[in-house]
Amino acid sequence: MFDPSTRVLVIDDMLTMRKIVGKACKSIGLTDIIEAKDGRDGWEKLTTSDKEVGLIVSDWNMPNCTGIELLKRVRADGKYGALPFILVTAEKEGSQVKEAILAGVSNYIVKPFDVDTFKVKVEEVYKKVTQS
Repeated sequence: MFDPSTRVLVIDDMLTMRKIVGKACKSIGLTDIIEAKDGRDGWEKLTTSDKEVGLIVSDWNMPNCTGIELLKRVRADGKYGALPFILVTAEKEGSQVKEAILAGVSNYIVKPFDVDTFKVKVEEVYKKVTQS
């Protein structure tokens, strides 16, 4: 599992969802959490954080810059390209899942979700990161 000191960037345009994801992170031992309200704000927080971000958990549908747009921007950047990135969304259509996989998403969580599902998805991402 990720080191408890790993900084997690939680991005969602809804404060309630940011709090739910933050609480899920804390319940699995990840307590260093910063929040952003959309992909544009997320990019700003990622690139100006005083501590390196080790995991991004982002909503898909947001104004200004969507989660998939942010994922593509992160993957295209030399410094952040390998950063673990989980998309959280209510969308479960095959075309969107395929788009996320092609864009390089580390994992995908469909809302609503419980803490157990969140933990499994984060553990799967950690395994991918440590095997590469």
